[in-house]
Amino acid sequence: MASILYLCVIKAVNMVAVVGTYQNGFVKLDKDFSSNKPIRVIVTFLDEVDTSTKKRLSLSDFSFAESQKDLEHYKGSFSDTVIEERRSEL
Repeated sequence: MASILYLCVIKAVNMVAVVGTYQNGFVKLDKDFSSNKPIRVIVTFLDEVDTSTKKRLSLSDFSFAESQKDLEHYKGSFSDTVIEERRSEL
């Protein structure tokens, strides 16, 4: 089995690491840092963060046989119903 190496190259003359805390959309640095111009940064979250906001669906959540049974007496257009349902979610 072949190994894959992902390489990210960042062109920089100077890189500075500053520790801080993220809370409610803001990062508070533990040490002061000043600059005369805007500086691009990379933020890495060190603590385990739960990024799931909603339950994600997997293939096991779908059943073709169950869908057929649910639609057995349906007389309309299934695609039109799906499109209308998705539009109402916007």
